[in-house]
Amino acid sequence: MQTLDKLDVQGKKVLVRVDYNVPLKDGAVQDETRITASLPTLQKLLDGGAALILTSHLGRPKGGYEEKYSLRGIAPVLEKHLGRPVKFVEGLPGSDEVAAAVQGLQSGDVVLLDNVRFEEGEEKNDAALSDRLAALADAFVLDAFGSAHRAHSSVSGVAAKLPHAAGLLLQSEVDALGKLTGNAEGPYVVIIGGAKVSDKIKVIENLLPKVDKMLIGGGMMFTFIKARGGQIGNSLVEDDQLDYAGSLLDKYGDKLMLPTDAVAADKFAADAATQVVAADAIPEGWMGLDIGPDTAKAYAQALEGAKTVFWNGPMGVFEMEAFAAGTNAVAKAVGELGEGAYTVIGGGDSVSAINKSGYADKVSHISTGGGASLELLEGKALPGVEAMR
Repeated sequence: MQTLDKLDVQGKKVLVRVDYNVPLKDGAVQDETRITASLPTLQKLLDGGAALILTSHLGRPKGGYEEKYSLRGIAPVLEKHLGRPVKFVEGLPGSDEVAAAVQGLQSGDVVLLDNVRFEEGEEKNDAALSDRLAALADAFVLDAFGSAHRAHSSVSGVAAKLPHAAGLLLQSEVDALGKLTGNAEGPYVVIIGGAKVSDKIKVIENLLPKVDKMLIGGGMMFTFIKARGGQIGNSLVEDDQLDYAGSLLDKYGDKLMLPTDAVAADKFAADAATQVVAADAIPEGWMGLDIGPDTAKAYAQALEGAKTVFWNGPMGVFEMEAFAAGTNAVAKAVGELGEGAYTVIGGGDSVSAINKSGYADKVSHISTGGGASLELLEGKALPGVEAMR
């Protein structure tokens, strides 16, 4: 990929596609992880004498301006971290407001545009929008790994119009995840959780031949357990994936580890009655919402001595305290591997889980891109990454 070192930014306006798709509550940022992840790139560009025009998406607006998806609340947070003014600009690329804001930019200035998905053409990779974005700047930097799997105007479209480079975050993500699909040092253990097997099929298929162990948790575990003849009560299951899960167990049964026990609940609620039961003997009317304590111990033992670890997806409904123990146990086991292991957390809920566990600073790399991480690990070419080559 083209890197920042190859891009001359002195005295130039640089359009930076960042990923500020962060959780908001009443307009206030609830998790600053993606904002702080962008800082090294922004600081390097500022140190190089650039003026910055930042653009990002937030959520899924249905078309046009929606106040709840505005980036206005991000400006003061970014200002705090950068230690310099950040001007928030309403309006869309090509509008008088945006034109006026970028016209007189000097080295060191920072402007944050509003949600690029307020533009109808963004997700269509509209050439006219790409032209309007390109007209704002002298160069383009893509640092939004979480959007790199989208062929959108602000991701790949504008890259064709301007001198461009990958930001430090994008570069680090591609390098980190690339180590998981190449000749990873063993023992190599992958932990896959989350709700559905169907969401992770390609990742499972691509990584299973490379790993020594794959630990299965989350709602998807019950599809595997049912495929093996287990009783799962009212637990989440994908009946249309049973044959597929069974074929994986037949082919890779020596690598796949399934839970032996589970925390079952009588309803999907924080105040549900719970009991620990065999994972393949969930009583009727009950549902499994976490791996059980014996499984948590077994998974921790399976991780001992691992040299490469990838974790994507929680072990249970970790947002509810009663069903967070399994996820926390895995986070602890991964975190305690220390510097002797290369450990990667793969975006989405896994990031929230590792942050809540207190072990975030103990892992080698935390990916900011959920879907992008998975697609890269599936072996797909990402439009944003390809545009930087």
